[in-house]
Amino acid sequence: MSNESLANLMTETRRFAPPAEVAAGANVTAAAYEAAAEDRLGYWAEQARRLSWEREPTETLDWSNPPFAKWFADGKLNVAYNCVDRHVEAGNGDRVAIHFEGEPGDSRAITYAELQREVSQAANALGELGVATGDRVAIYMPMIPEAVVAMLACARIGAPHSVVFGAFSADALATRIEDADARVVITADGGYRRGAPSALKPAVDEALTRPGAANVRNVLVVRRTGQDIPWTSGRDVWWHEAVGRQSEEHTPEAFDAEHPLFILYTSGTTGKPKGILHTTGGYLTQVAYTHHAVFDLKPETDVYWCTADIGWVTGHSYIVYGPLANGATEVLYEGTPNTPHNGRWWEIVEKYGVTLLYTAPTAIRTCMKWGDDIPARFDLSSLRILGSVGEPINPEAWVWYRKHIGGDRTPVVDTWWQTETGAMMISPLPGVTLAKPGSAQTPLPGISATVVDDDGNEVANGSGGYLTLTEPWPSMLRTIWGDDQRFLDTYWSRFEGRYFAGDGAKKDEDGDIWLLGRVDDVMLVSGHNISTTEVESALVSHPRIAEAAVVGATDPQTTQAICAFVILRGGAPQEEGLVEELRAHVSKELGPIAKPKRILAVEELPKTRSGKIMRRLLRDVAENRELGDVTTLTDPAVMDLIQSKLPSAPSED
Repeated sequence: MSNESLANLMTETRRFAPPAEVAAGANVTAAAYEAAAEDRLGYWAEQARRLSWEREPTETLDWSNPPFAKWFADGKLNVAYNCVDRHVEAGNGDRVAIHFEGEPGDSRAITYAELQREVSQAANALGELGVATGDRVAIYMPMIPEAVVAMLACARIGAPHSVVFGAFSADALATRIEDADARVVITADGGYRRGAPSALKPAVDEALTRPGAANVRNVLVVRRTGQDIPWTSGRDVWWHEAVGRQSEEHTPEAFDAEHPLFILYTSGTTGKPKGILHTTGGYLTQVAYTHHAVFDLKPETDVYWCTADIGWVTGHSYIVYGPLANGATEVLYEGTPNTPHNGRWWEIVEKYGVTLLYTAPTAIRTCMKWGDDIPARFDLSSLRILGSVGEPINPEAWVWYRKHIGGDRTPVVDTWWQTETGAMMISPLPGVTLAKPGSAQTPLPGISATVVDDDGNEVANGSGGYLTLTEPWPSMLRTIWGDDQRFLDTYWSRFEGRYFAGDGAKKDEDGDIWLLGRVDDVMLVSGHNISTTEVESALVSHPRIAEAAVVGATDPQTTQAICAFVILRGGAPQEEGLVEELRAHVSKELGPIAKPKRILAVEELPKTRSGKIMRRLLRDVAENRELGDVTTLTDPAVMDLIQSKLPSAPSED
């Protein structure tokens, strides 16, 4: 797609002004951009004062050995105290911290006072099991309150946790346990998924048979489903027994701001997963500040819900640490959006009066596919701000989200950030920004980001290139666990002195940033760089298409050929001529060079439980390769259905 066609698309984009009531009472106003521009480090020092420090920091940033940053290094604090105890001490112990909704329909409201007691008991239990400051703890759990308690208990005693997504295989779990040298694993017998119990403990047992996991002393097991599970006497311990017998009193210890808080592994398609290391003071400062700013949180009245899984960084930053540091009341949901019916999410919004909702574009497009009538059955009038996270959101999904979920009145904040950045980096502010559907827009106050060309030069407005971060930020990763050189090579070698995010981006004529997805999702077709996101957006703009995923497949004539997998709205059958109609539609929207060579209508797309489309598997299909690992998919059988529908030959023109 040419810069000219992108500019035309953006010119036609409708702008949405902030609602007057949001603008009038916004937590963060336009003045924040000016303050941060005048004194960036001073601005972050001010945000750090949102936290409770046992020893206030006197130095904001030590950048003497770039890119190894130290933020607030001479300060001392405890993350769990900031997320729990201080709210109780402030008189808010009776405020609900977590509304838990189990997939089977069981529910539980946990106040801050109750959370304090449970986290204290869990911290004491970990101490009884011999976990000391600096020891690593692996957490492999479903979306239940004990997962949050476990993370906070680790933070309370200074034991870095490594949360492993509950759908990962025993091999993936073993690799992460070995790399972090975890001494204790916290898990559950299982969780509920799509209406049935899903076992977790057997994967732990298998992982611990590997030589690299030999240092694990204990497995702490939450009883969630009541399934029969294997048991290793002397190693395995029931949570309700070990935690339940502990004192409800525990004094948190303050740790240095640069004390490791957690390791979170990114799962690449090849090579050893990267253990992203985040530390304490800078990370908590930025996740608390951005949650306060981007969602305009009013903790006394708001009910916040992030639909992510704690196994991903979104769950760390915007289910556990950011919201709880701010004293928020939030919803924690165990299951899927369509169990037992397609309106389950909206039923939950109505039940708890959710005001702030944060979810993924893939989930939004899935709800679009199910039909406008589903959310219309529920009272969603409590919602006042909507957020999206995980991948670029196409304008059509953005507008649908605002109209059918937000009642055509709520701001939509499309956030860009990564596991590595730790917290939101680019996003509209709901009381300030003239919002553009599909654009993350501008770096948040205190963040420095731009788009550069191949030589590292900043591109002009209306042009595209690579997204880079030009100044250090508080929640930045400190290194890759145990591999400083890989940290340097992966993130700091492409553009000297700048962090390369790995994402493509373009600036519109106003200078606002539009994310185009991972650079490896940018296709090279006959010498033209074409973003998969742009082609997907064009396809979804067709009235017959609910969702699309695009990949580039090796092609001897054009380097890569564009291959599209689409889901039809309402599950309608594919009509004769639709493929050519779609190809013509994309050609009209983006230009002939972006016209897909192959389009395949499918019933579902391969997605992880976090909602991300596994494009590498679609690329395997498009190139007739043996499929890679499918264990992280919500439904691995989807790939069989897709392969069974492969056409005998692609279109040639």
